[in-house]
Amino acid sequence: MKCPYCGCIETKVLDSRPNDDKTAIRRRRECEVCHKRFTTYEKIETIPLMVVKKNGTTESYNRQKIENGIIQACYKRHVTSQTIEKALDEIENTIFSMGVSEIDSSTIGEIVMDKIKAVDPVAYVRFASVYRQFKDVNTFIDELRTFIDIDDKQ
Repeated sequence: MKCPYCGCIETKVLDSRPNDDKTAIRRRRECEVCHKRFTTYEKIETIPLMVVKKNGTTESYNRQKIENGIIQACYKRHVTSQTIEKALDEIENTIFSMGVSEIDSSTIGEIVMDKIKAVDPVAYVRFASVYRQFKDVNTFIDELRTFIDIDDKQ
């Protein structure tokens, strides 16, 4: 493993342990030249997943796009980076457990919205307003009513 600080390939593993959901191995490493420490993660390589967009085009699945959307929705909310990372892992587990090679972007959007709803209600409404492309205030109010109705029933 190449050291991110000096570029040397002489590193040693100091500690290995599974991550919280047991889907990856976390390895703590030390460079034998500069003696700086860093962490790597080892995950199972999955089959390439293609996302079918609304306009019919396809592109490779990109976790970063989901992460960016969630971070924007959670902007200035009391949502920790660990909570976001956990939500991303759960979203990804849901997507990949479907066992498909292609998935509609709308399916991914619904999975993300379900997960965000459990994390923070304001972040959910922010994400929904962009994802569902609210055209006017009435559409926005309708979504809020749906959310409030669901919340009241629980």
